[in-house]
Amino acid sequence: MDSARALADARPTPYWLEDPGRPAAQPALTGPTTCDLLVVGGGYSGLWTALLAKERDPALDVVLVEGQEVGWAASGRNGGFCAASLTHGFGNGLQRWPVELDRLERLGAANLDGIEATLQRYGIDAEWERTGEIDVATQPHQLDELHELAEAVAAHGLDSGLTVLDADAVRAQVDSPTFLGGLLDKDGVAMVHPAKLAWGLKAACLALGVRVHEHTPALDLGRDGTGLTVRTPHGRIRAGRVALGTNAFPSLLRRVRPYVVPVYDYALMTEPLTADQLAAIGWRGRQGLSDSANKFHYFRLTADNRILWGGYDAVYHFGGHVRRSYDQRPQTFRTLARNFAHCFPQLADVRFTNAWGGAIDTCSRFSAFFDTAYDGRVAYAAGYTGLGVGATRFGAQVMLDLLAGERTERTELEMVRSKPLPFPPEPVRWAGIGITTRSLEHADRTGGRRNLWLRTLDRLGLGFDS
Repeated sequence: MDSARALADARPTPYWLEDPGRPAAQPALTGPTTCDLLVVGGGYSGLWTALLAKERDPALDVVLVEGQEVGWAASGRNGGFCAASLTHGFGNGLQRWPVELDRLERLGAANLDGIEATLQRYGIDAEWERTGEIDVATQPHQLDELHELAEAVAAHGLDSGLTVLDADAVRAQVDSPTFLGGLLDKDGVAMVHPAKLAWGLKAACLALGVRVHEHTPALDLGRDGTGLTVRTPHGRIRAGRVALGTNAFPSLLRRVRPYVVPVYDYALMTEPLTADQLAAIGWRGRQGLSDSANKFHYFRLTADNRILWGGYDAVYHFGGHVRRSYDQRPQTFRTLARNFAHCFPQLADVRFTNAWGGAIDTCSRFSAFFDTAYDGRVAYAAGYTGLGVGATRFGAQVMLDLLAGERTERTELEMVRSKPLPFPPEPVRWAGIGITTRSLEHADRTGGRRNLWLRTLDRLGLGFDS
């Protein structure tokens, strides 16, 4: 594949956000207002919080504000993998919360079922496909790692739906000469149109009476007598409780900012495949796929049989800024196109219609963390590290539990009661992330061997997930 030719006509916009069903934005806030619960952020985290709050108490007056439009950021430009895992995978959960991992796996499975039930209840057409995911090995050491993971899951006695696939079995599902084997999770992952999910949740919120104001950035948060106040460009909002779902964007609580860094992820979308092209690669089960490298790719089919191909580079910019200019990175797009051709040489003539990027929020434990402020009247969740499509619903439930002052199975979790280690200040942060990225690349080239830097991070519980 000639990557320049393949990318020549690619539009610099997220494919999902080009959908003709994109709803009009709700009016911006034009004056002061009051509410029982203010939700800041119109991505999945905020949308789930607003929706679940109204389901819990229909009389609650809920306002949601979004600085641009609902779903425009990570929630409308991700790969559309909706996973049950709340811990960024079983292996990460086993390392960090071995005692309560069984409970976390059960809660994650129930959360995924809850998302599916919500789509059915509100008639949300988000192109939901409960097809599962295959983690594929493209190097021999990755085969051993997949077997070890399957054995660890079995040792916990979990009915996980995991199946280890040899090279022939995985290539019977999706045919690439690079695939040496795989691990199929048939129940724990669904494919979804990410923007349609966000827009559907927005419509459900509006139907339940949530007041949604788009193009209304929240500028600061403070006290107002016995309540809380959030300033916007056109009016202050006085609220009894506030839920923050800002994720990769700077938190209104300054003390949260050292725990989160924004990392830029990139993706390509192909033109629709012809019947002959589809036949050349198989992909009979329409599962999502990802490879098992540290610098990994994720890829899946859309409803009209395009291939989304993303991942590999995860880019942190000095200072942790989130800027529109970072959404485009031609060198990464060229790398992705070359790697796509290496994986699927059968598709050498396929061209890409879209090339885009966006920021995700990560933390040093690679999965969400939670807490409150202002005497329990403000709650937040952040740090989802790319698995927020599903886990944000769980995070919304945690925030609502915390705001209500309720002791629940969720709030009793060590995962909820603990925090990750914060990232160091600049320039140490930038240097450390750079060293970690290069070390992960080196591990991919040397059979998975982790150098002294990575082993030290393992011992400290601090790292950077590509």
